[in-house]
Amino acid sequence: MFFFYQVEQHHIKLTMVVHVGGLVAIIFFYVLILIVGIWAGRKQKSSEKSPDTEEIMLAGRNIGLLVGIFTMTATWVGGAYINGTAEQVFSTGLLTCQAPLGYAISLVVGGLLFARPMRNAGYVTMLDPFQRKYGQRMGGLLFIPALLGEVFWSAAILSALGATISVIFTDVSMTASIIISAAVVIVYTLFGGLYSVAYTDVVQLGFIFIGLWISVPFALKNESVDSIITTWPEWRGHIDKSQIVEWMDGMFLLIFGGIPWQVYFQRVLSAKSAKNAMYLSFCAAIGCILLAIPPVLIGAIAKSTNWSMTNYDINKDITSPEATKLILPLVLLHLCPKFVAFMGLGAVSAAVMSSADSSVLSASSMFARNVWKLVFRNQASEREVLLVMRIGIFLVGAAAAGIGILVSSIYVLWYLCSDLVYVILFPQLLCVVYVPHTNTYGSLSAYIIGFVFRILIGEPSLSIPALIRFGPYIPPKTLCMIISLATTLIISLIAKILFEKRILPPQLDILHCLVNIPNEVLPLKESVTTDELQQQYRLVKPKSTTTIVATEQQCLSEPTMMINSSYLPSQDTLNIYPNS
Repeated sequence: MFFFYQVEQHHIKLTMVVHVGGLVAIIFFYVLILIVGIWAGRKQKSSEKSPDTEEIMLAGRNIGLLVGIFTMTATWVGGAYINGTAEQVFSTGLLTCQAPLGYAISLVVGGLLFARPMRNAGYVTMLDPFQRKYGQRMGGLLFIPALLGEVFWSAAILSALGATISVIFTDVSMTASIIISAAVVIVYTLFGGLYSVAYTDVVQLGFIFIGLWISVPFALKNESVDSIITTWPEWRGHIDKSQIVEWMDGMFLLIFGGIPWQVYFQRVLSAKSAKNAMYLSFCAAIGCILLAIPPVLIGAIAKSTNWSMTNYDINKDITSPEATKLILPLVLLHLCPKFVAFMGLGAVSAAVMSSADSSVLSASSMFARNVWKLVFRNQASEREVLLVMRIGIFLVGAAAAGIGILVSSIYVLWYLCSDLVYVILFPQLLCVVYVPHTNTYGSLSAYIIGFVFRILIGEPSLSIPALIRFGPYIPPKTLCMIISLATTLIISLIAKILFEKRILPPQLDILHCLVNIPNEVLPLKESVTTDELQQQYRLVKPKSTTTIVATEQQCLSEPTMMINSSYLPSQDTLNIYPNS
């Protein structure tokens, strides 16, 4: 009796030591990330006395190629990326696991089509070209799906981290882990902006690489795991002919819907040159594929495991949705030594924080610049914009943490938002960069029609019934995107013809973007916020009355896209030239 008591007491002490050791390791990791973030924040030139929002948002466009590759890769390789990859390989097989390949191709396409022109134009956020061409309020409207996508994405990955920690440390609540992780992210992002985010991404990517690759050999050598080569047919997966259209639709969504995100363009626009911006996209694509290998192997290991030979509770079905979502931490917990499991958990924590900080900074940057500054308070000072951005960092981080704690179907909400980004934002981004004749009428029409069609095709996970069907051989989401693109092109062309051919009188140009343009037109400077615009741009007077008759307007010397001044709350402070 005494012997069994001693053994039990020893087991309890050992468990306590293991848990304490694991918690110390996690605390060390969080403190290290916080220190690196605060140290990196000191590199910025902006200060409270002379604030510079561009320095905070884009690190002064001084991110080198190596750091840029790390931060771009770390942004994509998040907690949902590695957890979701392992889950997909385990549940349905490798062939149906689309995220690694889809996001890698997305980075290549983004680098080829958008990185160079966006960086050359010197924009600060993804929404800048929209507001230059379609007006501030249209840009503010396009901010909505972008914001929701970032917030729900952050909430989903924070929730994934909370679930992972609660699996390995059963005495640590999911709520506590989410709150602590969100707090660390908010603090170092507040301190240093993109500098902190980029340099902590380097450390976090190192943790991801080391933690996951160390875990794989230990899991493979576990006696309850069969050879993954032998079990290849089981975890390879299979795509039926009836699933090909759905698979293609999902792949197109990942490739093209993965481009119009501020987290991507924040890195592109922070690069030292347009060439670097393109190269870091290509290199990050390779990084995404390389860092998908460990979670793919972990999913294969889970599929090859006889779970009855492990400490896993056999009363709980390992193939249930609740268990498959946590398959990566379950492999770490039951197939690896404890110290290895803690290193793997550090990798998951790093992956989560490397994505969450990017989304928090991106959403707050867009709000401070493109909504607060350019829609509501166009005369706001740099200090005010910086204050709003910092408040936004706190609110977005707090909102993501709150949603991660309270909402059970976050992934579903994020999935729908990513659909809206694909259907609404991608075709408009394509048009605003490559199609000169598009205008606000086409943009607004496509926004509404794209949204309506996406809702009409339904969403089973949200119990939204399908009211229209396009047939078995047509990818529905991609068709919605094409309809949105066609709407932008056709409506813009029709509006342009109707007003420029004087079929409709100028007074009916209610969006003031074609002929009924006000006398003052404020260009949106690419590199900084608009309180410096009057010093950098000049409004010019038409050279002759013939020009005035021909255009019925005074015009701007800006050669291409211009912002529509009818969207400005006030024109009182603009210095305009006198009428002749």
